[in-house]
Amino acid sequence: MKVEEPRSAKELASELSPCIATGAERTKFEQFKASSEYLKVPLEQELGNACNHFTNDAVQLLKFHGSYQQDNREKRKKGEEKDWQLMLRLRSPGGKIPTKLYLALDSLSDKLGNGTLRATTRQAFQMHGIRKDNLQEVINTIIKSMGSTLAACGDINRNVMAPAAPFDKENYKVARNLSTEIADLLSPKQAEKTYLDLWVDGDLSYRIRPNPNVVRARKKQEKSDIFSGDIGEPLYGNTYMPRKFKCAVTVPGDNSIDLLTHDIGLVVFTNQKGALRGCNVYVGGGMGRTHNNDETFARIAEPLGYVSAEHILELIQSILAIQRDYGDRKVRRHARMKYLIKDHGIAWLKERLYKNYFPHKIEKYKPEPKRKLKDYLGWHKQSKRMWFVGLPLLSGRISGDFKKSLRKLIETYQLDIRLTPNQDLLICNIGSHQKRGVQDFLSKFNLQKPELIDPIKRHAIACPALPLCGLAITEAERMLPEILERIQNQLDKLKIDKTILIRITGCPNGCARPYMAELALVGSGINQYQLWLGGSPNLERLAKPYLSKMSLEKLEQTLNPALKGWRETGLKMSFGDYINQLDDQTIQSLLKAGE
Repeated sequence: MKVEEPRSAKELASELSPCIATGAERTKFEQFKASSEYLKVPLEQELGNACNHFTNDAVQLLKFHGSYQQDNREKRKKGEEKDWQLMLRLRSPGGKIPTKLYLALDSLSDKLGNGTLRATTRQAFQMHGIRKDNLQEVINTIIKSMGSTLAACGDINRNVMAPAAPFDKENYKVARNLSTEIADLLSPKQAEKTYLDLWVDGDLSYRIRPNPNVVRARKKQEKSDIFSGDIGEPLYGNTYMPRKFKCAVTVPGDNSIDLLTHDIGLVVFTNQKGALRGCNVYVGGGMGRTHNNDETFARIAEPLGYVSAEHILELIQSILAIQRDYGDRKVRRHARMKYLIKDHGIAWLKERLYKNYFPHKIEKYKPEPKRKLKDYLGWHKQSKRMWFVGLPLLSGRISGDFKKSLRKLIETYQLDIRLTPNQDLLICNIGSHQKRGVQDFLSKFNLQKPELIDPIKRHAIACPALPLCGLAITEAERMLPEILERIQNQLDKLKIDKTILIRITGCPNGCARPYMAELALVGSGINQYQLWLGGSPNLERLAKPYLSKMSLEKLEQTLNPALKGWRETGLKMSFGDYINQLDDQTIQSLLKAGE
């Protein structure tokens, strides 16, 4: 019997997506990336011109540098120019924001932004309202203040998430360190030079200096099929990724990061000495979708297996390289890794890994404790002599008097900040002798016990949506307080003393990860939303869509029969679990009964 020689990864890739890094027949956008001279042209030329906004080509490159161009829809007037401005997003693995960086962001947001900062659901800060002629000063200042915006957006690995809590416990330290290593490992090589050329006049002293583990792992980017074939970008190639790529790291039992929503999710295991022993690896999660297009969907990641510590970084590079080589570069709506896994399966992924990319054993994944959605609100012991306190920020927005006082607090005590995936803020490294002063600050804002926030607000999140997001169909962040109040009033009237995990987005792209919520509203028209129900409180199960267009005016009457049915069970299970144990026809009947 003739044994067929295994073909190379690039030969296999060409069968699935002919326009990938092989250079064969590219789409217009893929060719545009390849011709940009590593994300420089035409952005470099447009930075210095007198126009108050960027062209579309420059905007596409600007995303890789951390910025989206927007216009304020509420200021649009027929025949007049749009109110052009820029949103800028940071790269901050694990949500860490050092003192110097926070103070710089605070000043920049007042001087050159709209006066607010916003914590994102990926543990980074966003600034809004930046004018084109101020963008260079803003990014220059951020870089010189220990920050970066490189790869915060675009077809590239995004901000790497990890539990924000600065616990001195070994497994939390390991998770935080690994998130930083992954961020450095997957940082683009030549694009970093472009970034520094554009924003700090080519000062290479601001280059990322990875630790020895990362340096060793990056050498593999120039060997085997992890190598893209492009010396400038050995991992990504000059067309980078088919779409965005997301990674997250956590410890067993802590699901603060929404583990299953990422392209790669890792759960760390440590040995008796507190060192990394290995990781459970999950692949193929993602939230984005398009209304009325069944070929796009939200998906939770599947377990790939367990990999020992010495091979983790190599595995991550290898998985990314497979998505680089096999991901769909013809249809952007089908380009995320979740579609690759859905179309070909975990067994196919393992086969590709073993044949060409990753020569080490992937073992059966290790048992984990039941995961919980943790938020770290309130006071916690950080170490023997340090404390941290978690403060709730509804929709992550920092503004007004709170913003001014927070700056004074951070500046006075020289405290660091960490941002959570729930859009909350942790004030860290508080010495025991400083605790009273911080408590006095909190008392001014009725936050003596921040963990006592109304339960319905505690885990609710929303995307920014209108008026600035170009993709938004309707409201999210600005309507969140009203919607939460209305649902809470309904629970009170029904004498339901349990809460519901609620998320709201202004469009189906899923920036607030709505498809994991017990109850989600996903914008589908002006003041109209898709209604998704049935996710789990610990973020391990997808919700399902039950109404395609629900008017916000009918929110209470639509939900009332389902809430009554939940109450009649004795409230022994969560609302999401109650919905999940019903068949679809019963749920539809409950919702129609409220019309």
